[in-house]
Amino acid sequence: MGNPLADFTSLERRNIIIYVLGIMLYKFGLEAFTGSITLLATDRFKEQNTFTNLGILQGLNQAFQCVGAIVIAPLIKRFPTKSVLSGSIFLFGLLSALIIIIDVATGGQIPIGKDQRYGQWNSLILFPVYSIIGICHGMVELIRRVIPKDIVGGDVVKLKRMDALVHIFYEVAGTAGAFFSTFLVLKLGNAIAPAMTPFLFVFASVAWRFIGLLDSDHANRLDLSTLEERSIPVQIAQGFAHFGLSMYRGAQIIFSSRKFIWLIPGYSIPLFTHRYLESQLSPAFAKKILQEGAYAQIMVGGSNFGELLGALFVLFFANKIKTPLPWLRLDALGLLIIWVLPYAYPKVPENALSFAWTLAAIWIPVSFGWAAGDVSLSAYIQSALADIERPDDKVSPLGAVMAFLYVTYIVLYAVMGSLLGRVIDAADKKGDIHPALRDVGGIMYSVVAVILLAATFIPKGAFALNPDIIDNVEIREDEVDGEIAAFTDDLKKGHGHTQEVREVKV
Repeated sequence: MGNPLADFTSLERRNIIIYVLGIMLYKFGLEAFTGSITLLATDRFKEQNTFTNLGILQGLNQAFQCVGAIVIAPLIKRFPTKSVLSGSIFLFGLLSALIIIIDVATGGQIPIGKDQRYGQWNSLILFPVYSIIGICHGMVELIRRVIPKDIVGGDVVKLKRMDALVHIFYEVAGTAGAFFSTFLVLKLGNAIAPAMTPFLFVFASVAWRFIGLLDSDHANRLDLSTLEERSIPVQIAQGFAHFGLSMYRGAQIIFSSRKFIWLIPGYSIPLFTHRYLESQLSPAFAKKILQEGAYAQIMVGGSNFGELLGALFVLFFANKIKTPLPWLRLDALGLLIIWVLPYAYPKVPENALSFAWTLAAIWIPVSFGWAAGDVSLSAYIQSALADIERPDDKVSPLGAVMAFLYVTYIVLYAVMGSLLGRVIDAADKKGDIHPALRDVGGIMYSVVAVILLAATFIPKGAFALNPDIIDNVEIREDEVDGEIAAFTDDLKKGHGHTQEVREVKV
């Protein structure tokens, strides 16, 4: 295997190395932060509404990530992308320290054994703080989608290679961060565990400041200086208006044709079930069944690894499996594995840790199927919409469809997350959440599996086991490669947002 950086100039190689270093620091710190906040919320919210409030908290955070992506767009036009990225992650780092400062300032201390020693603060503070953090998170996630072009220019081959390289290191850092955060939570407690996150974000901010500016970026700044001057608030307002128009146009496209109507059960609903598994079901099982909330991050680490394998598997078999339908059907079957939750649990508390690692291994095929389906389906959407793109469109059809699908996911999570949380809370009041795990983790995921499987037979030509083409849409190999490179998990778990945010705002 040759040097993956051989085709880049010395300046591009330097920039890529700096950027990869920063992205790994960012992802590692992000996993520690989001995991700790979830566990903190399950401890601090009132016992009778724990998982209901958790669903609301996470839904708000994800909604505000969209706001952040809209807000940051005018800044990218006015300032060097590296400067905006560096400033955004620095602000993210400062805000991520808020909960730690509040807890320590009100008497919080490192736990003794399993006895968490929190400060005296109202848990409702989590809602505004985590929402504001969501804005910063959305800002960073959008910028890191567009900065590769500033690093290596517009060469398609270089962009693919850089994105693939970044993707590998990003997922490796995410998996390691999820596993390591378990150790931090056990040693430092839920509130103080993300103490390293602000430092990692600041280090990433400093590293990204050293990214060299290409001549093309200088030219872009000069071109933008000739445009009509408008204040940033006006441009932000226009961004929201454009987003609303995108939603309307996306709904028109999706509900107007058999070719697109199946994307809601094929894309938005599986995205919801995947995020819910990582962000609520796993923490609920770890806290109530394994009696140690920190073990949820072990399960999430296994899920992250499954996502990486799924995305890479699509890359290797892109020429053999040419449509997303086989992957989506595999995803539907993988959802049935969730039935393990209500019926499998450690017989003695001493086996809780080993059982968490077992679940981490079990989550690998579940997330493998979702990631493979997500990547291949995104490539299909790009190919299907290529024919209706027109130069005079005020709204890109691709951006509009992705906007609608992503907002559908946000609405699903905001509504279903809290409703399903009530089911778990109701069972918890009776002292046993196994019935809730059966209803939510078993029955609901089985219903989704049936819906997803049925949706894969809606497109024309879908009844073949491995169709070469559906609805006369042929997926080009370069689009599959592009989606592999752009894929991350992080829509997750809270965790950051992928193709949807990028297409909506860029």
